[in-house]
Amino acid sequence: MTRAFNRFVQGAVMAVFATVFALATSQNASAQSLIRDAEIEETLRLYTEPLLRAAGLDPNDVTIYIVNDPSINAFVAGGQNIFVHTGLILAADNPNEIIGVLAHETGHIAGGHLARSREAMQQAMAPALLSIGLGVLAIVGGAPDAGAALISGSQAFAMGSFVRYTQVQESAADQAAVEYLRQSQQSPQGLLDFFNENIRPYEFLARRAPPYMMTHPYSSDRVESLRERVAASPYVAQPDSEEYMTRFRFMQAKLIGFLRTQGQTLARYPASDTSAPARLARAVAYYRVADLPAARRELTSLIAEDPNNPYYQELMGQILFENGRAEESIPYHERSLALRPNEPLFQINLARALTAARGREGADRAVELLRATVREEPTNGFAWREMAQARSAQGNEPLAQLASAEQNFSIGNYPAALSFAERARLELPRNTPDYQRAMDLVTFAGNEVRDMERQRGSGGRR
Repeated sequence: MTRAFNRFVQGAVMAVFATVFALATSQNASAQSLIRDAEIEETLRLYTEPLLRAAGLDPNDVTIYIVNDPSINAFVAGGQNIFVHTGLILAADNPNEIIGVLAHETGHIAGGHLARSREAMQQAMAPALLSIGLGVLAIVGGAPDAGAALISGSQAFAMGSFVRYTQVQESAADQAAVEYLRQSQQSPQGLLDFFNENIRPYEFLARRAPPYMMTHPYSSDRVESLRERVAASPYVAQPDSEEYMTRFRFMQAKLIGFLRTQGQTLARYPASDTSAPARLARAVAYYRVADLPAARRELTSLIAEDPNNPYYQELMGQILFENGRAEESIPYHERSLALRPNEPLFQINLARALTAARGREGADRAVELLRATVREEPTNGFAWREMAQARSAQGNEPLAQLASAEQNFSIGNYPAALSFAERARLELPRNTPDYQRAMDLVTFAGNEVRDMERQRGSGGRR
């Protein structure tokens, strides 16, 4: 083949594999929004850490993200990152079911499946390349219909090879999950129950899809391959701890309050239900429809019962702040941070309340809090946005511009990041760390903007 022909074929194959990879790994990561909640994040970390240690992984190296999506799903993407859909949390009947899914995702990380998937994609290129090459030769030889069929079938060849590999990975992650649960002395029954109750009923839909699109084994096959190992576990009857159950109830109540309508929340947690999770759900539901007296009534009762709960204090501060009572919210944010020091989300909440309520006077402390936050979470766009507000309140526009550049870079708005970084660079003193950071952002954001322009100029093709 000629060099030009080789380039054409390789480009076509890579287009196929771009589609394959998007379907197989991280299609959900970019399409959905992430939500942040310190209490839910802590609960998921508590559930996950024993599994990570059992797998020989450092819990500090693994980040858990909450995806605001009603579908029942969890996945690993971008290295050691676990994404958990809100739909999965709400569909679970107990903590053990969520833990079973987290154990499965831990199996993907420990097995290096994401990196190996890229290798599998490269290996699967051979049949696709051959199919495209034969198709082009057929077209040149005067058989355009046959050639077109071969080229269009190249994706099926590629997918067929690739999904066989991913199905093996899924089965391996299932088996690893049972082992991690055994080592952490937890029941694997939740993993089996979750498949049976939430995945298996929809298998008839999966069986209608072309086999080469099935990146996961059929759920019935997964259940049967797990059943014997689950039954053999010495911890199969091990119940969830009371702490795990309590956290689970609060996690579901908070999500229902924030994600469902007020009517749906009150139907699930009627006024006759005086449990703490029910009152929390109602407080959130009332807050979302701007019924401040009702929200405060429910939350005040909770704080009276448990004044050392940092999440009650945080929520009261949030409710007051978002109802225009920034100064009144500050003591609650102070208490939440005192009860849970160095929590980044609490630092941001207090910082924005200080800036909003006290202007220049509050901005000095807000900047210190936000500096601590971005040291811990350098890509936290919300923190950088509040930093820009605080710097502006201080009257320091060059650093406000730099913070806005950081914010936009962290969320992928590269043109805006470049614009703000350029303005900061022109005003910041030379030979300072802030000036150098502005220069770095000009370079990084500029490269991204030029890459975007090249893609547009080539019709979106790389």
